[in-house]
Amino acid sequence: MKTNILLLSFLSMILFSGCSSTKTGNTSVKKGKEQLVLISTNYGDMKVKLYNETPIHRDNFIRLVVQEFYDSLTFHRVINQFMIQGGNPETKLSAGEKSEEGETLPAEFRPNLFHKKGALAAARMGDNVNPEKKSSYSQFYIVQGKVFNDASLAAAEARSGHTIPEDQRAVYKTIGGTPHLDQNYTVFGEVVEGLWVIDKIAEVKTGPGDVPVENVIMTMKLVKK
Repeated sequence: MKTNILLLSFLSMILFSGCSSTKTGNTSVKKGKEQLVLISTNYGDMKVKLYNETPIHRDNFIRLVVQEFYDSLTFHRVINQFMIQGGNPETKLSAGEKSEEGETLPAEFRPNLFHKKGALAAARMGDNVNPEKKSSYSQFYIVQGKVFNDASLAAAEARSGHTIPEDQRAVYKTIGGTPHLDQNYTVFGEVVEGLWVIDKIAEVKTGPGDVPVENVIMTMKLVKK
């Protein structure tokens, strides 16, 4: 039976697959250019930059990409004007295969890393069972969101208890995002090419549980620096 990872939607609590133990990884920040990852889908390609400010999530994601962990997985939950989520090994596992889905990563919140459109972030269990806000070992989401105005940003601040800096407010009022998730879920990268692919995937027809009716399949590979 699948366990659940919680990511807050605009109107309700959204359930995702789950986690239990902790994996820390390499915490040393590497200098130099950020690593790029190419995410290919049947709706187009996205190039993602991984942040050096979140080394645990960066190194874990790189390791999974190198292991081809994400290849043939799907974006299994899609909510238009919110996000597209993938990385659940149960969308590919054959009977008897081992999954590391139960492992978690410690949160790496950074005030300058926020949920603008294209942000790459880690899904996680809800606060009631996960007060430390630990991240899923493998599940991630890419933000689509929506464009905000001052009134809706004020509502997002009230909802999250987080004050949005002026420079980030300007981004939310132009390209958009999901500000109510800031400092509650670890943002560890962003789409630098192919933002339009997020919109294409977000438009797909979905069924119960926000699962696409037709599979949105991914493969990933590192882009050489």
